[in-house]
Amino acid sequence: MSKMEMNRVSPIRILVFIAALLAASSSSSSSADDSKVTFADMFEMSCPDDHFKTSEDGQIWHLSLDKDAGCGFQTKERYRFGWFSMKLKLVGGDSAGVVTAYYMCTENGAGPERDELDFEFLGNRSGQPYLIQTNVYKNGTGNREMRHMLWFDPTKDFHTYSILWNSHRIVFYVDRVPIRVYMNSDKPNNFFPNEKPMYLFSSIWNADDWATRGGLEKTNWTKAPFVSSYKDFSVDACEWEDPYPKCVSTTTENWWDQYEAWHQSESQKMDYAWVQRNLVIYDYCKDTERFPTLPWECSLSPWD
Repeated sequence: MSKMEMNRVSPIRILVFIAALLAASSSSSSSADDSKVTFADMFEMSCPDDHFKTSEDGQIWHLSLDKDAGCGFQTKERYRFGWFSMKLKLVGGDSAGVVTAYYMCTENGAGPERDELDFEFLGNRSGQPYLIQTNVYKNGTGNREMRHMLWFDPTKDFHTYSILWNSHRIVFYVDRVPIRVYMNSDKPNNFFPNEKPMYLFSSIWNADDWATRGGLEKTNWTKAPFVSSYKDFSVDACEWEDPYPKCVSTTTENWWDQYEAWHQSESQKMDYAWVQRNLVIYDYCKDTERFPTLPWECSLSPWD
């Protein structure tokens, strides 16, 4: 019997977990629609006013980048563990040098002790595929990059990008397909961000010193403004409250703290295996030139 078969969970448990994922996204989104929650209710903006626009009903948000400034926003609340999801439509055409970031971080700035979970969408010359980079930081140290191709054009329509974060693992999803699973080793030298609450951020900015072909392709400012769009923010998570937050310890009261959220279902394993075979461009756990001794977490199986 294979390791995958030994770790198989019951169909009922799988259905319960999938139902929880669906509820996590649909309940928050539908409640936002019903009550007409605005951008200002959930987020704080960090850019010039003319770099941020909304649709007429206020439910789609557009961030723009030009040579003068980029744009970003962050949640007003901090969270520790849960499900975080948003739909994005990326910059079309010649977007070389442009990075659209969607991430979680413990601090407003790039502080020396920050924890962080990153989605970064790396721009391209027209006709070339977008790359998606994920990264994990703990106490200011990252270097846990993976890069993937996507199986669709992310500039043509909105697609859903999600993070599941609990005390056992961090999973990055694209349209509910798990593209990366990052495990907690529970070792003394563990590199797993699980102690500090995080805000959720998004931004668009110029990174032509590294983003496209290692910085060889520069931003073509004649194509500005570059615009990325967002909608349907969904969160089902433990909201941090000082001085005695309920998120201090893991409990079984929340679906993300239960067995099914700590493991992949059989269908998720199949999707994840397909991604690993076909879409991975770079994996730090296979870069022995950069890491002669691989980080400890590279020995952990994402299949468990």
